[in-house]
Amino acid sequence: MIEFRFAVGDLATTSFAYSPLQEAVFSLRCLHDPARYPHHRPWLRRIRPRLEHLDRELLTVLVAPWLWVPDFLTPRPARARPVFAHELDEVRRTPPDVVAADFRATYRTTDTLPPLVARGLADPAAFLARLADALDAYWRTCLADAWWPRTQSIMEADLAHRSRVLAERGAAALFAGLDPWLVWTGGQLRLNREGDTAPWPSADIRIAGRGMVLMPTLFARGAQTMIDATRPPLLVYPARGRATLSETPPPVTDRALSRLLGRPRARLLCLLAEPASTTELAHRLDVTPSAVSQHLAVLYDAGLLSRTRSGRTVRYSRTPLGDALCR
Repeated sequence: MIEFRFAVGDLATTSFAYSPLQEAVFSLRCLHDPARYPHHRPWLRRIRPRLEHLDRELLTVLVAPWLWVPDFLTPRPARARPVFAHELDEVRRTPPDVVAADFRATYRTTDTLPPLVARGLADPAAFLARLADALDAYWRTCLADAWWPRTQSIMEADLAHRSRVLAERGAAALFAGLDPWLVWTGGQLRLNREGDTAPWPSADIRIAGRGMVLMPTLFARGAQTMIDATRPPLLVYPARGRATLSETPPPVTDRALSRLLGRPRARLLCLLAEPASTTELAHRLDVTPSAVSQHLAVLYDAGLLSRTRSGRTVRYSRTPLGDALCR
């Protein structure tokens, strides 16, 4: 049983974030047990030839057989939408003693460390540099171009949904909707993973003004937190809509809608049931962002789309009029 204890004001500092580094590290779980992640099979089939050119042996041992990963590889984000390169720089600055301690906690005992890890921990600084380089190559080769834009779209949609639930129904409904293992009662958030195949260490975690960060992921069947309960409070939960990752853009079957808008705009309008950026839509449709941008401008001017800015990114979604037209 893990208990998060909230004092007065701690809910006000609870926030959401998602992390490209976390998702990159957690995605290595697929290499251990692909059957647990059926929605990622198309992606796995595409990247298998590329994995042969990477440090696959090292990438594989970053995940224990029970699918735990060292805490230092998934640091709590300092902002809601961190950049992969910045997060990886933080990993590179991890003190060598933390690298060694986190690997031992992940594998539970020194005796169960894989030989590659045991040898690497003889020189933790060099081992850290090697694994950071391996993660960087993995990100650039297998994730950044095609996989992450679609994943990011799912994350944004999840955060938008959770924000609405919190605003309309309160914290109790928010936590209950994150995962069935979570129970909110009397200022305490309880996470019961006793039936899990690899029981999580029990912990009593006081938020104590440090803020709780809630993070969606595509690679967890249930909520989880850091192995080391002394670190800043963090809760990872299964992302809503993760099953859509394997979907391909649907064809526009409504001929009347295509005749009215033209097939490219009709297809974009159908895809925007969930918010997405120009770049994400271009990846999904395999066209240039400039081509997508022109069509989005027309749909926006017609009142069929709304748009919101988050940093440098503009995300489009259907308006009620756009929803009605699609129906």
